[in-house]
Amino acid sequence: MNPTLLEILPLAHVGYCCSQILVLLALKAQGRENPELVRAARGLCHGMGGCGGECGILTGGCLVLGLYTGKGRDEETPFTQADAVVADFVEWFTARVKDDYGATTCAAILNDGKPDPTRCGGLMADAWNHILELLVSYGIDPAEGRE
Repeated sequence: MNPTLLEILPLAHVGYCCSQILVLLALKAQGRENPELVRAARGLCHGMGGCGGECGILTGGCLVLGLYTGKGRDEETPFTQADAVVADFVEWFTARVKDDYGATTCAAILNDGKPDPTRCGGLMADAWNHILELLVSYGIDPAEGRE
């Protein structure tokens, strides 16, 4: 079984959604905890509050990339290629789901409107692995958070 999926499934089992799981994976990679951020990611669950909108894997992935590249304090500047990293992820995700599901919304991806561990878990594992590849390709160490 996919090692990333083995990290994801226990988190889903205790009630975290896709966007929260991606945030938890990023925080774990950095050796950090941030329950406030994990709670905030809940707003992206199941297509933004269960509306069936954009998939939480897509929006959560963008959130995670912002965690690594964004500005969080007055004295900080964002990573110079922050928008490019996010755009690359959106482009990848869109291409990844287009043929199978036709759109990037939870309504298109979900099976009968309910999260599907196989469908969502596999897609989330692929997304997390791609996020790690993107970070490295842009010279960002996934183990290093912004301080």
